[in-house]
Amino acid sequence: QVQLVESGGGSVQSGGSLRLSCAAPGITFSRYCMGWFRQAPGKEREKVASIARDGTTSYVNSVKDQFTISRDNAKNTVNLLMNSLKPEDTAVYYCAAVASVWYSYCPTTYNSWGQGTQVTVSS
Repeated sequence: QVQLVESGGGSVQSGGSLRLSCAAPGITFSRYCMGWFRQAPGKEREKVASIARDGTTSYVNSVKDQFTISRDNAKNTVNLLMNSLKPEDTAVYYCAAVASVWYSYCPTTYNSWGQGTQVTVSS
């Protein structure tokens, strides 16, 4: 498994922005597919966004054109820029990783997880 360290959560008002970061030290980062998941109180965890080895991205419909996932292979980091935040975006956000043999496709199952960071959006 991979150590993942998240940062950047916090509290913002509706319409605000936050940038989450996730560091993955000590691995060959370019071999990994990275994802961001979230879990709101009383709800199941859902995948928000993923980025494949070649930078191909995928988003859940509810955050398309609102969130942007990016990766920096030189710094072993993946970021999630969240704009126009809404109260329904309130959740604990988790970074996840899985080694992948594919360049443009992310597996559905991730096997390394960060500790989670709280994002709270007030109306």
